[in-house]
Amino acid sequence: MSSELSTSFYASTCPDLPQIVRSVIHSEFSNDSRSAASILKLHFRDCFSRGCDGSLLLQRGDGRSAKGLKIINNVKRAVETSCPATVSCADILALSARESVIALGGPSWTVEFGRRDSPATVAAAMEAIPSPNLTATQLIESFQRRGLSKRDLVALSGGHSIGQAQCSAFSARLFNGTPGDSIDRAFKSRLEKNCPPTAPDRLTNLDPSPTTFDNLYFRALLANQSLLFSDQQLLQSDLVGFVKEFAANQQTFFTAFAAGMIKMGKLSPITGGHGEIRSSC
Repeated sequence: MSSELSTSFYASTCPDLPQIVRSVIHSEFSNDSRSAASILKLHFRDCFSRGCDGSLLLQRGDGRSAKGLKIINNVKRAVETSCPATVSCADILALSARESVIALGGPSWTVEFGRRDSPATVAAAMEAIPSPNLTATQLIESFQRRGLSKRDLVALSGGHSIGQAQCSAFSARLFNGTPGDSIDRAFKSRLEKNCPPTAPDRLTNLDPSPTTFDNLYFRALLANQSLLFSDQQLLQSDLVGFVKEFAANQQTFFTAFAAGMIKMGKLSPITGGHGEIRSSC
């Protein structure tokens, strides 16, 4: 149960955990801050698949996910040096996601600990992760099934303030047409030039400032210049009020994002005597 999580879980067994994680994250990002988005994405997908249990880390992913996982493993090795067989990969991922956002200028939030690692992953659980082609109704249903509100949905979508996406994630918008899409024509034309059908793996920035965590993502949404169809769906009537609120006030977005991350981090963790503490993530 999430009620078993606590901010003081490692107070006596690994008191320097936050400092260790922060040190490794900042060192990794000194040369390439783009990996921050990969780590945030790993945490989100882990929590949405089976709950925040580190099981997603056992899945093979694309190159960007592999880069994020490499950093998580580097953090794990540093933690193991100071606190062997003590801190789970699920907890390390949750804390690394926070430090990644902070490193790019985003908000901090309270991370509770006590998650244990799943010894295995289930491929079918990946199907529960929201895809970039979902409609507003489908997104709302996906989040509400996990106890997350419409405000949480819009705020957490703001995680797309950083990072990049492969052209294949939004190519249908460019060449096939997607019902209900309102993409800006000039923006679409630029994307078509950068993402020809022959380059599905090419990367494109998710927002105008992909290495700074800010609210430009929401301003781009209001200009119909979002990369993903699912992002543009946030302009539907049930959600657009939150988009406008966050576009107008970055601190309001930061506060809502932090609140959403706290709630998401408590989704179905393995605690107590269940699960395990993996030596490698």
